Amino acid sequence: MDGDVERVWILITPDKCSGCRLCEVACSLEHEGIIWPEASRIRVFEFLPGINMPHTCVQCPDYPCVNSCPTNALSVDEKTGAVLVDEDKCIECGACITACPGSVPRIPEGKGSVVICDLCGGNPKCVEVCHEAGHDALKIVRGNYRSIFRTFAKDPVEKSFDLAKKVYGEELLR
Repeated sequence: MDGDVERVWILITPDKCSGCRLCEVACSLEHEGIIWPEASRIRVFEFLPGINMPHTCVQCPDYPCVNSCPTNALSVDEKTGAVLVDEDKCIECGACITACPGSVPRIPEGKGSVVICDLCGGNPKCVEVCHEAGHDALKIVRGNYRSIFRTFAKDPVEKSFDLAKKVYGEELLR
């Protein structure tokens, strides 16, 4: 996908996350038709009391997950830039998980394929429910992708440690 194409992505502001996990519920209902947090395309990790970290795909401009798939089960939605999964082609090999700098794709037990955020076609339900709940930890961003946002494609432990330092101070985390 061309780097100048208008894209859609989710901006995460971790210090606004309450840990309510409504985003996981909304996502699993949208994609699976049931409340199944393990199959949610967004996950919330609690690393310390009050330190919650939403974690989802940031649609890297070079799509390492798509490029690593041996069966071409992953593709890019030309409208949004989101990664799409063809469940019939996925062999659950995990190559996309290994290739992802944030280890975002997951294979929920019993699903039969990898799950990764598809941005709900451009109107993510997780963002909608987070706003309705009054948190606004997730915001939809529409516009040209800037490579600086690849910094958000970090491991959740690394992101949460940075947030914990901000909240508790570095001396308390040693």
